[in-house]
Amino acid sequence: MRKMPRPWPRIISCALVLTAGLLGLPARPAATAAQPPNVLWITSEDHGPHLGCYGDRFAATPNVDALAAKGMLYRHAWSNAPVCAPARTTIISGMYPPSTGSEHMRSLVPYPQGKQMFPQLLRQAGYYCTNNAKEDYNLAQPGEVWNESSPQAHWQKRAAGQPFFAVFNSEKSHESRIRVRPHRPIHDPAKVRLPAYHPDTPEIREDWAQYYDVVSEADADAGKRLKELADAGLAEETIVFYFADHGSGMPRGKRWPYNSGLQMPLVVYIPEKFKHLAPPEYRPGGKSDRLVSFVDLAPTMLSLAGLEPPAWMQGHAFMGRHQTPPPPYVYGFRGRMDERYDMVRSVTDGRYVYIRNYMPHLIYGQYLDYMFQTPTTRVWRRLYDEGKLKPPQTYFWEKKPPEELYDLQHDRDEVRNLAASPSHRAVVKKLREAQQSLALKIRDVGFLPESELHRRSTDTTMYDFGHDAQKYPLEKIMAMAEAASLTKTDALAQLGRGLQDGESGVRYWATMGFLMRGRDAVPAKRAELRAALKDETPAVRIVAARALGMHGNDEDLELALAVLRELILPDKNGLYASMEALNAVDALGNKAASLADAIKVMPQQGSFANQRTNGYIPRLVEHIFGELGVPAPTGRR
Repeated sequence: MRKMPRPWPRIISCALVLTAGLLGLPARPAATAAQPPNVLWITSEDHGPHLGCYGDRFAATPNVDALAAKGMLYRHAWSNAPVCAPARTTIISGMYPPSTGSEHMRSLVPYPQGKQMFPQLLRQAGYYCTNNAKEDYNLAQPGEVWNESSPQAHWQKRAAGQPFFAVFNSEKSHESRIRVRPHRPIHDPAKVRLPAYHPDTPEIREDWAQYYDVVSEADADAGKRLKELADAGLAEETIVFYFADHGSGMPRGKRWPYNSGLQMPLVVYIPEKFKHLAPPEYRPGGKSDRLVSFVDLAPTMLSLAGLEPPAWMQGHAFMGRHQTPPPPYVYGFRGRMDERYDMVRSVTDGRYVYIRNYMPHLIYGQYLDYMFQTPTTRVWRRLYDEGKLKPPQTYFWEKKPPEELYDLQHDRDEVRNLAASPSHRAVVKKLREAQQSLALKIRDVGFLPESELHRRSTDTTMYDFGHDAQKYPLEKIMAMAEAASLTKTDALAQLGRGLQDGESGVRYWATMGFLMRGRDAVPAKRAELRAALKDETPAVRIVAARALGMHGNDEDLELALAVLRELILPDKNGLYASMEALNAVDALGNKAASLADAIKVMPQQGSFANQRTNGYIPRLVEHIFGELGVPAPTGRR
């Protein structure tokens, strides 16, 4: 029996009124509500604006180019995170992961209380929402998010007349596809443009050419989805977005919050009947200079549906009934990448990119098992070790400066650091203050080490913990983080006082400050750092052990190794404390050889990790034993 069409416009209108009332928002009168647009997202992975429509003549992307020719592209679109899971977490929540505690790769933390993922709000307003099929969120889903999220999910399954929001993701351009061999090349490796930070070798040229090949495959997938929409007669009923989940999957693109790792293509087509929802600058074939980022997508989707974005969303709607003025900046971040810890924040005004490295004692290119599977990474590192590279190709394998500033107009590859330039002091100050202002506004919980954040938020969510100034005195912690990581010698007295502070976050950063300064500071505070080996907070003990083990005497080393021997055990200390301790062991290298027997018998996988993080300890163990030159133990459960 044929189903009767459902009166979706009327139902949606009522739903909009009801949803607005529940959210405490002004409701539009039902009598004037119009049919909202369908919205199709075509997404891809691991590629920047290496498309013909962005002026890249080497690219072969006819389908997205055609979409841009009748729609509009954004010149300055950032993904906020330079890797998939936190980037997608930003999209689905409309909040910055450093605010929700979800910045670390493949973490899975509770969703903020009383808040929803944006498709849930669209569904309440009558939309049929599907995802085909990647999720990869670092936040636990607060109930049923999609009508369907699977390889079979499709807008075709909606009820008659029902508006849809559908996501189709292509994995064709993912980082892993760059290294698939054998591969029949389409783009000529000899003609590829290499960024200034990559050495010119046959392997690296081949990887870059193959990167362009897989971007063409993602473009072909986009063409299939656009044809499918047109064949159904819905091309002029549907607003279409095309974007990638972050910048290039090539090394120093992916995982790094430079423009090279954060800038992604964003192309939007708005049919004539929905031009009233377009931004003022929208023109067919046009280019927008508005700064947009992933945190803006959730409020923009709600705005297109006629819903006012809730106040807790941290982005800015750039289309629809509730679009806002352009923001002056967009922001990026880096936390733990798989098994390696780091903390980086970045900001751009469209021309300049400012990078704040809160862990400048670490090199850029820390060993990541997954990243080193790409031939470019291995060749690049080998040439560096052999002393065959010159700046700027050497920088990735060396320690970071506390601050970086790049002028995209004159330095597209971001290799000439202007942070110390007298003529750029005002720019550095402006962008530094913007970065600090955002951290305070969103209550950035990344200023606590991951193990400590978990330890202190067990009775609530990380977002709600972070927004409680009594539980999380961010201003105080952040002040010590700034003093520690700028590595200035005149901060030693402040760091010394911080070792005695009652707040564990302050003690952590004070201890980090001595680690960062190394032999210039650690011996002078030997007694205080030895006392820190007994701190109630595991993260503080680990940093103190790393500092004394690397920069102290033989007795300091023995005391440090005793602490690390205890804290490497994940079944007793939890996954994150164990990972932090193993990173310290790895940094000590041969100095920690006496811990090999303890590492051999410790559990490497188990209930202390979720399925997404269960491989991180085995990777660390394998690298530790590889550096010691002995066979690694097999994973223990």
